[in-house]
Amino acid sequence: MSLTPAFLDELRARTSLSALLGKTVKLTRAGREMKGCCPFHNEKTPSFYVNDDKGFYHCFGCSAHGDAIRWLTDHQGLPFMDAVKELAAAAGMEVPAQDRHAAQRAERAKSLHDVMQAAADFFVQQLGGIDGAEARALLDRRGVSPASVKAFGIGYAPNSRTRLRAALKDFGDAMLVEAGLLIQVEGKEPYDRFRGRLMIPIRDPRGRVIAFGGRIIGEGEPKYLNSPDTPLFDKGRTLYNLDRAAPAARKADRLFVVEGYMDAIALAQGGVGEAVAPLGTALTEAQLERLWRVVDVPVLCLDGDAAGQKAAIRAAHRALPMLAPGRSLAFVTLPDGQDPDDLMRAKGPAAFETLVREAEPLVDRLWKHELAAEPLGTPEQRAGLKRRLSELAQSIADPSVKGEYQAEFRHRFDEQFARNRATNFQQRQPFYPMAQRRPGQKWTPPPPPVTEDAKKLRAAGGIDRVLAKAVLAGLIRHPAEIARHMEVLGSLKLADGALGRLFEAVVDVALEDRRDGTLDSGRLVTILARSGFDTVAHDLLRADTMPYSFTRADGDTKQACEDLDEAIAILVTRPEVDAALAEATSAMQARFTDEAFERQVALVNEQRALDQRLANLVQANEDARALGPEDD
Repeated sequence: MSLTPAFLDELRARTSLSALLGKTVKLTRAGREMKGCCPFHNEKTPSFYVNDDKGFYHCFGCSAHGDAIRWLTDHQGLPFMDAVKELAAAAGMEVPAQDRHAAQRAERAKSLHDVMQAAADFFVQQLGGIDGAEARALLDRRGVSPASVKAFGIGYAPNSRTRLRAALKDFGDAMLVEAGLLIQVEGKEPYDRFRGRLMIPIRDPRGRVIAFGGRIIGEGEPKYLNSPDTPLFDKGRTLYNLDRAAPAARKADRLFVVEGYMDAIALAQGGVGEAVAPLGTALTEAQLERLWRVVDVPVLCLDGDAAGQKAAIRAAHRALPMLAPGRSLAFVTLPDGQDPDDLMRAKGPAAFETLVREAEPLVDRLWKHELAAEPLGTPEQRAGLKRRLSELAQSIADPSVKGEYQAEFRHRFDEQFARNRATNFQQRQPFYPMAQRRPGQKWTPPPPPVTEDAKKLRAAGGIDRVLAKAVLAGLIRHPAEIARHMEVLGSLKLADGALGRLFEAVVDVALEDRRDGTLDSGRLVTILARSGFDTVAHDLLRADTMPYSFTRADGDTKQACEDLDEAIAILVTRPEVDAALAEATSAMQARFTDEAFERQVALVNEQRALDQRLANLVQANEDARALGPEDD
């Protein structure tokens, strides 16, 4: 039997070498490779390495070297054809039937590669000619440089039904039809498939042209036209630009998946060469496997429109059964209506890298999608969410990853719907500033940032306005503290009226001046005055009548900053507790249970604890005043 090179390449691509060898050799991770003790000679120190990306094993001790087929023939002692059949069965492939035409088909496949390369050369030539002027203008408008045009082999198919057929007539119509370059209609002469289009060659991992994508120059449909499936090309198993992206991805340890050819080209032109694209379809299992052969966590950067986000969640669902420890996906959310090509042309590589740093893990994307899928106002709707999350986790084949997803979804569900809010409030240890700590008592940081519910409550005027003014006075006196509380202060701008606007102005000033570190109290007041806050800022600085150490001009700076921490913690926590108590009270009125009653009591106690903490701040300031500067 004569097996084609294409069949053997596909067989190796579908075989995980480390999984195959791992059945008999204990392998451990060593960077991008696996290592273990060589099975071909006795050794105590591992020198046997398996590289899944390149598809071979190698021993630096005895020089044993080979691929999956060689492993079964050399180590397992199988005949060549038996090894091929065993691997094909595991990969779900059919071994070509044994017949006398096999060698002829192998030679024909080789000839098809020659046909495709000849077509690529023809299209490149046409782009540089008179007929290619409009295509060159399109590339110029899209910002594709001449260097990128050459690197990606971009060409042009003349708007003619016979030009390519005539140029490649030596190959014969039958071969051109088999390569997907001509369309054969019964009873008519074959004619060129691609006409009046910008031509982008699609290559296999070895860099050989196997298909084309054609983009229309002007108006018309379809906008993009791909080659049909051929003996060389299976669009469900092919990723555009993988031949160029894989080496760059291994070096950068990251790989991006974008929606189209032009996105991948735009990223490469901007210095991000590790990008591939599926070919007009949702990511398939075979394409995901190829991605994971390059990096453990590919990043999907699909378009920011609704269609792009639907494609992202489809890919997420398709990936779930195939997850393994360390193997996942991440997602970059592009601005609405933009694709990577738009982003790179408008704002450049820095904007793209900023989005990449905020990439979402797979679990976050799934959780957010299910949370927004349906209303969640009733117990039945929440039960539906719980069922959907459970089904997603159950679809994962690997038991350890499945268990982690089940636990993570349960934890997020409980947090989202505050099942244990009362217990959490009971367990939370109050924050004590230095002046109120007893001997031996440990310092406890302020409570975590406020929840979304509390933010909404503040937006409706739910913060303590007197305490908020005192905090503003403290921040104006101690502007270095603004940077430490930037996240919380940013949310306080949601307060209504002048208070919210002043919090926003304080944060904006700090953001503008934090690079040179020159912001002091006087400078802050001067800048606020320019924004129309002259009177209110000076009034706050005259706030020595306020009963807090951080509003005093003569207070101890260290103590003032610690007390200001405490005041901010109380200011942002109180709306959270109030909102939770209102929810608990409403729930108990609807249906009295011991659990609801205990939760309400716990929240009332938390309110009282916050009031006591505020009273402690006032008392500490009065004690400091009574001592006087001589006794300090």
